[in-house]
Amino acid sequence: MRRGILFALLSSVVAGLTAFAVVKYAMYDQAPTVVQVDEGARYRTVNLSEDNWPDFTYAAESAVDAVVYVRVKATETAQEVPGSIFDFFFGMPQQGTPRQRERVGSGSGVIIREDGYIVTNNHVIEGATEIEVTLNNNEKYSAVLIGTDPATDVALLKVDAKGLPFIPFADSDKLRLGEWVIAIGSPYDLRSTITAGIVSAKGRSMPNYSGEFKIESFIQTDAAVNPGNSGGALVDKAGRLVGINTAIISQTGSYTGYSFAVPSNIVKKIVYDLIDFGSVKRAMLGITMQAIDDKIADELKLSSRNGVYIVEVLKNSAADKAGLAKGDVIVAVDSVKITTPSSVQEVVSRFSPGDKAKVTVIRDGKEKTLEVVFKGTAQENGTVAEDGSVAFYGSSLKEADKETLAKFGLKNGVQITELGAGKLKDAGAVEGFIILYVNDQPVKSPQEVVDIVKKSKRSVFVEGITPSGRTGYFGFGVN
Repeated sequence: MRRGILFALLSSVVAGLTAFAVVKYAMYDQAPTVVQVDEGARYRTVNLSEDNWPDFTYAAESAVDAVVYVRVKATETAQEVPGSIFDFFFGMPQQGTPRQRERVGSGSGVIIREDGYIVTNNHVIEGATEIEVTLNNNEKYSAVLIGTDPATDVALLKVDAKGLPFIPFADSDKLRLGEWVIAIGSPYDLRSTITAGIVSAKGRSMPNYSGEFKIESFIQTDAAVNPGNSGGALVDKAGRLVGINTAIISQTGSYTGYSFAVPSNIVKKIVYDLIDFGSVKRAMLGITMQAIDDKIADELKLSSRNGVYIVEVLKNSAADKAGLAKGDVIVAVDSVKITTPSSVQEVVSRFSPGDKAKVTVIRDGKEKTLEVVFKGTAQENGTVAEDGSVAFYGSSLKEADKETLAKFGLKNGVQITELGAGKLKDAGAVEGFIILYVNDQPVKSPQEVVDIVKKSKRSVFVEGITPSGRTGYFGFGVN
């Protein structure tokens, strides 16, 4: 009898364990299934393991010690308002006297290497005369500014320390919409504040009213970010850096549901350029582009609105030399799909001048892949290129060859061999123009042109011969 009861109990235990195992397998190990229903609707059931649920303890504890508080002092000039009628009558100008005053600001930063390199936003440290960094354990260091990149709003600092906690870079391209992320920073001087949210969008850009060149392909999240979070970390569930928190869109100046971060792939390229070269080596494709709208899609009979339409290809640019043309639609760069102009900026910003990439375009309804060798941004005046030409305000100068000089009956002259965006183009110069005089001084070589312009205090006046043989003039300011 007792043996029968014992057997029954053991059978129950075994059955329970078996049922539990089946349920666990069905919950977590079963592949996602798709059910087809009427009218073409589709429903997907997804089975997630326990570690896919939002638990941020590991990420928070791993990353919080590597996010620092950045305090800056800056000197700014303000006009003092006249204090009384006596100020006016005894010689004080009515608009007030300029007076310097000290401004104190703060933000956040992220330690990216154990030897003291810290990344933050350019707008956090802009104009700073003194930068102090406070670690999560309240240790304070004086920081040195290594370099900045206003185009991406990234800046790099260095403190004299070793063995610091740091956050490793993640591949921001692998972020998925809806993925959980956490933001760490010091909003309103509340040190080491951690908030959570999801990736709301990728490749976001915002209106740029300043007219300055910007590279914007932000990660948008709904993690709460406020003033003081700038320069702080956006971290994935594994505790890796996926972005640097930079901006919010708000009518009040405080968080209203939208925050933006510079992707880690852009940040990584910028900071290591600053470490290795002292400046950013930015690749340029050399096109003007726009998003695909209904009109373009209909005219070109495109099956998708993804990609960007090339409006113009700059002469002698990387795109021009690779064979890209006006009317092409770029759909991929090095196998990275292109959906918007900002996605082109993001991909190209990872390359350096001289790097090669495969650009896939749609031309006449067919896909075509071209190899691009990226060029750099306009070089400093006087820089000599491999072909012997000299950089001059975004253009290139060379001594005019004997045949050209003989054609116009000249003994000497400096020719504009490549006209790029810059002062010369804006002033009305044309490619092939032969410069004979700069500020009434005759010139025989590009270096003489550069030297004369360096001595100019306000403006430059250029005289020469146009490609058609006529006398030509143009001028521009140097300040």
